[in-house]
Parts: sequence; C-alpha cells; structure tokens
Amino acid sequence: MGKIDDILKQNAHRPYELPHRSWAFYQQWNHVLFFHWSVDPELLQPMLPKNLDLDLFDGKAYVSLVPFSMQQIRPKFLPAFQPVSDFHEVNIRTYVIKDGKPGVYFFNLEAGKSLSAFISRQLSGMPYEKAKIERSQGKYVSSNAFRHFFLDIEFAIKEKCNDKTEIEKFLTERYAAYVDIKGKLFRYDIHHKEWEIKTVDIQKLHLDYRLPGLEFAKKQPDLIHYSDGVEVLAWPKVEV
Repeated sequence: MGKIDDILKQNAHRPYELPHRSWAFYQQWNHVLFFHWSVDPELLQPMLPKNLDLDLFDGKAYVSLVPFSMQQIRPKFLPAFQPVSDFHEVNIRTYVIKDGKPGVYFFNLEAGKSLSAFISRQLSGMPYEKAKIERSQGKYVSSNAFRHFFLDIEFAIKEKCNDKTEIEKFLTERYAAYVDIKGKLFRYDIHHKEWEIKTVDIQKLHLDYRLPGLEFAKKQPDLIHYSDGVEVLAWPKVEV
C-alpha cells in the first residue's frame, strides 16, 4: 500500500480536502489528450441537471474532449482483470460546481470494449457507450456508430509545462464527477497527484462531435494538452 499512501499524501494541490471515507476503486488514466473549447454559458446551462451549476473561468464555460487509455481499474481489494480493466476511452465533459466543490459533468463517454462499457454504465450510472477505438503511437481513431461521432488524430508530444497557467489548472485539476441518475444528483470523489502536462503538436485533427447548438468540428480548440497520465483513487458515489 506504499504507492497508495504516497498518492494520498500528495494532496496540497486539491481545491478541497480529501474525503474522510475509504476509497473504493483504483485506476490509471494514461496517455491523455485534452482538447478544450470555450462555450457560451447560456448554451450549456440548460443541458445540465437543474441543481448543478456551470463553473466559469473569466465568465466563460468550457467543454473538453478527452481521449485516453483507462488501465488497471479495479476494486480496492481485488486485482485488475485486463479484458475488462483496460480499454481506450473518449469523453466529452464540462466544468461544474456544487456546494463549493468543483468537478466535471460528462455528456458522453465512449469505451473501446463492449463489456467495459456495459459494466461501467451499470456500476457508475454514467452514460458509457461502445465505440470502435484504435490507438497507436501518435495516433488515436474513434468511431461511435450510434451517435455518428468520429475522431481521427495524429500528434507529437513536446515539452513539459513547468508552470501551469490558471486556466490550465482550472481545466485539469478536478476532483469530483457529477452524474444524474433517475433525477437524483450524485458526486463521485476522486484523487490523484497533480497533473503533469505537456505541449503537443497536432498534425491531424478530424472530428465530428456535437452537443445541442454546438458542433466542435467548426471551431479549432482554444487549448490542447497532453499528459502521460495519473494514478487515480475513486470513492463511492454520494447523493448531493
């Protein structure tokens, strides 16, 4: 448990204290790309549960597209099972706040394995869907036939960002995920060490992801980041 203790001890970067309850799941979010768009808050707020507010930065709301590789996800006292625990993911999220606790709200989550998508959806209540996802060095391709979402990226990783800006911290240092389940709002608390982010050279970016009134293919991202990843602890959901 030495590694877990080290993760828990490094918490000064959090916007609020660690949960007092025991964590329930371990997971790794590896090889992460972040694409961020600024969005009119008036377009986004109606898409949220009625008791959840957008978290704004300088009066702007943000939506992010985040492709990465989920690995080693497991319950606290059980080993990971690679056929389910390891899968590629793409999610679309925005930034929200409830009771002073900033977090993220997912509009859509895609997993590259059918069984992983099903189990994740059943256990978490989050809107996981199956997508065909292929990843190789410097490339990430995803296709969601159900929603006609598409992503085709080629990139090269550059230098580490030693001094993150306030907007970079706002968009990455999030330690809660909110989800609406049958009209009730829940929060999942998470914890990890502070994100180490790098600049990235995007050599190809073809995408077709949409929300009501928003088509991300028509606008270049305002910010793009890459991270090698973080080890994550997650707590059971609580109703808020």
